This record gives sequence, C-alpha cells and structure tokens, in this order.
Amino acid sequence: MLSKLDQLANRLVELDELLMTEGVTADMDNYRKMTREHAELSPLVAVYRQYESALANTAEAQEMLQDPEMKEFAQEEIEAAKVRMADLEQELQKMLLPKDANDERNIFLEIRAGTGGDESALFAGDLLRMYTRFAERNRWQVEMVSESTSDLGGYREVIVRIVGNGAYSKLKFESGGHRVQRVPATETQGRIHTSACTVAVMPEADEVEDIDINPADLRIDTYRASGAGGQHINKTDSAVRITHLPTGLVVECQDDRSQHKNKAQAMKVLAARLKDAQLREQQSKEAATRKSLIGSGDRSERIRTYNFPQGRLTDHRINLTLYKLDFIMDGDLTDLTNALASEHQAEQLAALGD
Repeated sequence: MLSKLDQLANRLVELDELLMTEGVTADMDNYRKMTREHAELSPLVAVYRQYESALANTAEAQEMLQDPEMKEFAQEEIEAAKVRMADLEQELQKMLLPKDANDERNIFLEIRAGTGGDESALFAGDLLRMYTRFAERNRWQVEMVSESTSDLGGYREVIVRIVGNGAYSKLKFESGGHRVQRVPATETQGRIHTSACTVAVMPEADEVEDIDINPADLRIDTYRASGAGGQHINKTDSAVRITHLPTGLVVECQDDRSQHKNKAQAMKVLAARLKDAQLREQQSKEAATRKSLIGSGDRSERIRTYNFPQGRLTDHRINLTLYKLDFIMDGDLTDLTNALASEHQAEQLAALGD
C-alpha cells in the first residue's frame, strides 16, 4: 500500500507543476481532467502525509528510549503514535478502495406502485416527496420525466431525473422493494394495511451514445398526451413511446409539449435503463461470489419497511432500525444513506482481505 501511496504523492507533485505551466488552459478538456485528478488526490495525499509524520514521530521516540530519563515519555509517544497510525491506515485503506465510476452522475429515479392498490399508489407519492425533499436538502434539481397518477392521488408509476453532484453515490442503495405498514385514509375500521412499492435508481449515461443502441432495435410510437397541459398538448401527437425490441423495455414520455424533447428524454431514460441492466448483471455476479448485503442488484428483494403506527423504519439489509419516521419521510435520509455507504465500504474492505 505504501509504495502505491508514494506513487500517488509523486503524481500530485507532478500535477501541481503541470497546472502551473503557462498555457495549460489551452486544452480545456485536458485541463479539466487534471484539475479533477488533483482534487481527488489532494485529500488522500494529505492523510498520507499525516501517516508519514506519525511514522517519523515513532522513529524519534524509539531513539529516545535509549535515554533512561526520557524512556517513560518515549513509551507514551510510541503508543500514541501507534494508535494514530492504525487509524490513519484504516482511513487510507478506505480512500484507496475502488471508486464507483457512476457515483458523481445524475440519476433517473423510478417509483412503481406494487401490491396494495390505491394505498400503494399513495405511498409511491410519499416516497417521491421523501426523495424530492432529500434532493432539496442537497441542493439538487428534480425534473419530472413521466407520471401515471392514480384515481385517489399518488402514482401508479413515476420517473424523475435528479441532477446534482453525487446524486447516484447517495441514492444508489435505494433500489429494491419498499414496504409500508399503516392505516390508510380510506380504511374505516382503523386496520393496519401492508402495501409495497419498488424503487429503481439508475445512473444517467453521459451521452446516449455511451450505450450501444441500434436504431433498428427500436420501435417509436407517437400519440396524444393525456392529462394536464392545456388544449395544445391534447391536439398534437407530442407523447412518445419507445420500445427496445431485444429486451422488451418500454419508455414513455409526455411531459413536454415538444415531441422532439419528449423523444430525447425517452432515449435518455432508455439508455439509463440499459446501463442499469448491465450494472445489475455485474452486481449479481459479484454477489454470487461473496454474500453482499447491499448492492446486489436484486430489485425483487424487500429492502425496507416503513411502520407508521410505531414511527419506525427498518432497513433489512443492515439490520438498521430508526425511530424517526416523520423526519425520514420529510427527506432526512442522511443517517440512512451514511449507514448503507459505511456497510458497503466495510464489505469492500473485507473482500480485499479475502
């Protein structure tokens, strides 16, 4: 590990020199690439320098052991330095873990009502509000892509695009089955009902061209949009439905009055779904070789229960229970997302030690 850290420290020095070179901004693409690499390496090298300092302190204290008057003090210094080095070594290991290339990407978030009829659709609406509020807390932008509303409110299906740095890194473990236990507004006997929704979080492809989509594999239909939008939206065939024939994936978009914009948005969603399918296949293979608690890519898995009568949320993958459901439904997901990220990190470290 230390030899690799030395190489990275040397690379940071090299980048410092390159970024100070006259005319470095002439090639803006290369300049952005270097500044991004510099930003990634700087915190890692800073921790490594602290580790080297603790190592040097240990060496100095070892020399002081030879002096009988300094022996006790030197021993204390050595013990303190060992603890500090162990903490720094663990932090460096985490920082050296392979980074998910999709972590900084924008996402498409899909929520579908499952078992439970109208109550499931209402819960889908509650989940959308929860994620929207979380996005607001992170100063991310939320764009509606497509929606299919239910008669009593809520959504049978809804897709939104969330734009912001680190959106995928914070929400990638939300994919799966979400179960709710509560007394529905339509329940006259006060009985607790159980219903469910599925959530899919998909990283947005940089460009649709990143995913190999053969135009011959697509069937594109246009139709008149339904719902809000005034007279114009109902008079033109602005809604677009794209079917990917090899996989059977169907994407619809009717949020914009422009057929061209709806088609472009639908293609983005299709590219994200195909990219997501590739990711899930890869994750499933990894999960087959080691028992992964999270990030297995299995959408049928029930990952979480929201118990409203008890104000309790339970994430079944990491056995985490939080009694702050009101806050969570209002978008306070930080404790949850941090716990899932920490567990995933621990899994990665354990895999390195296998």
